[in-house]
Amino acid sequence: MRQFVIKSFETIVWIVGGLIALVGVIMGFAALIQGQFQGLLLIIGGPLYAILLMGMVFIAIAIADNTKRTAEAIEKLAARGQ
Repeated sequence: MRQFVIKSFETIVWIVGGLIALVGVIMGFAALIQGQFQGLLLIIGGPLYAILLMGMVFIAIAIADNTKRTAEAIEKLAARGQ
């Protein structure tokens, strides 16, 4: 069940990250069409923000997984030592 929740969360992160990047690019082009050069910042910043956000979430997931694996390994070592 735990793996299902984590995989589902990862899927949601991919979808939301893709939407953030897509909306940023679309809004950037919309701003450029209206003559606002800040649209270039949106075109560059939207995908960059999505990448950074997704990276932080995936790092947090990896840290939690590594912590769980480390705890399991320590429990095995402790059981073997007694």
